[in-house]
Amino acid sequence: MGIEIPRIMIAAAGSGSGKTTVVCGLLQAFLNRGVSLASFKCGPDYIDPMFHTEALGVKSRNLDLFFCHEEMVKYLLCKNAEGADLALMEGVMGYYDGLAGKSTDASSYDLAVKTGTPVTLIVDCKGMSVSIAALIKGFLEFRQNHQIKGVVLNRLAPMLYGDVKEIIEKELGIEVFGYLPVMTDCSLESRHLGLVTAKEIGNLKEILSRLAEQMEQTINLDRILTLAREAPQISWKELPDSRGVSPANWGAYPASRGDILARQSPFAGLEAPSMIEASVRIAVAQDKAFCFYYQDNLELLQELGAEIVPFSPLEDPRLPQGISGLILGGGYPELYLEKLSCNKSMLADIKEAIGNGLPCIAECGGFMYLHEMVKGTDGNSYPLAGVIAGESYPTEKLTRFGYITLTAAEDNLLCIKGRQIRGHEFHYWDSTNTGAGMHAEKPLRKTAWDCVITEGNLWAGYPHIHFYSNPEAAVRFIKASRDTSLKQWDRVLKD
Repeated sequence: MGIEIPRIMIAAAGSGSGKTTVVCGLLQAFLNRGVSLASFKCGPDYIDPMFHTEALGVKSRNLDLFFCHEEMVKYLLCKNAEGADLALMEGVMGYYDGLAGKSTDASSYDLAVKTGTPVTLIVDCKGMSVSIAALIKGFLEFRQNHQIKGVVLNRLAPMLYGDVKEIIEKELGIEVFGYLPVMTDCSLESRHLGLVTAKEIGNLKEILSRLAEQMEQTINLDRILTLAREAPQISWKELPDSRGVSPANWGAYPASRGDILARQSPFAGLEAPSMIEASVRIAVAQDKAFCFYYQDNLELLQELGAEIVPFSPLEDPRLPQGISGLILGGGYPELYLEKLSCNKSMLADIKEAIGNGLPCIAECGGFMYLHEMVKGTDGNSYPLAGVIAGESYPTEKLTRFGYITLTAAEDNLLCIKGRQIRGHEFHYWDSTNTGAGMHAEKPLRKTAWDCVITEGNLWAGYPHIHFYSNPEAAVRFIKASRDTSLKQWDRVLKD
């Protein structure tokens, strides 16, 4: 039995073609029309989904075929698009660009094919006219099942549009849905990890309004909606193995969407939330310095019975009270080192809490924050939490970039020895103490290294992880946090 999800993917020939600008403009235009939306980003990127949510208030999630089995991706698509009139997917890099830069696996194309999603290809037309048709032809002929149903021409002079549209439709037999002219006042700024966050663009609402107005004039939005509604139903088969080792016999998904725990699921044989007697409150660092989170990760913890308690290492003087777990995500701590270092009470609280056994996951920026020192680009070293001996320091280039599979070298907070969890790294800082609790391997490459500090209640390193690559890791973290909560209650009762 399948589920109807009206959906479309916006993909491009390469990075820098204007995918995010077009997607944000389309989201705003459809919102203006009263369309209920869900948005998705292909791949591991944090910033685009955060941008969609913060800028437009649209629920946005990642869909990643390296992190998750095909059937899990289909489940997450249906789960997160529930109730939406339109699910809009933003592609990653070039349409066919996948694992290790030499495969179409985990590419936008791979996601479109496996989810049966029609694709609109964004073509950056700067400096081209007739050659635009040649470029599009290459994408149409590279794979027979390409899923590309139409194109939008970006940065095209209005005077050229009629002729270029005629050439493409006559020569290639594919529909042109419209164009966007050069709109220099509507560009979205970037920094080394991608776009600046939505909160940092002061005139964002004005930019999105202008984009939406332009699209109403020069893009056939009705045709895009019709195409999305023509997408076939989605159905799924069985779940992957919870251990992340091999496909497994976990039974089937139910025929309808619903709570993940209602399934004969990755949590079969594990404690359900209703059996957790103590409250599990997970403090999650969320501010300008720490903002990189997969929302599916946080929601999975909630579905397992946890309460997510946001706090700010930048602004709050203390950790939230009554917490039994801590997550320090990635972000931009390097931009706020002086302010983070000056918040002595928060630093002391975190060091004491982890030292007393509070379960803690720290990824990338959060890992940096736990160091004794972090060196800034100004050459100064700033004292921080002091949980991890050593210093985090800037490098001159992107360090250990890309997808990784992590294998536990020993039993730890998230994984039993030999079990795996998938993630990615993307950072310009390194450390004198990267840890050796997990063994990282890049897909389709021979590159491998040891990383992550896995000491008792601490799991800290540069990798960003995705719980749906091994839901058992989320369960282990919840169990450790529950045990901490029970110990706290036991001390209260004894007192």
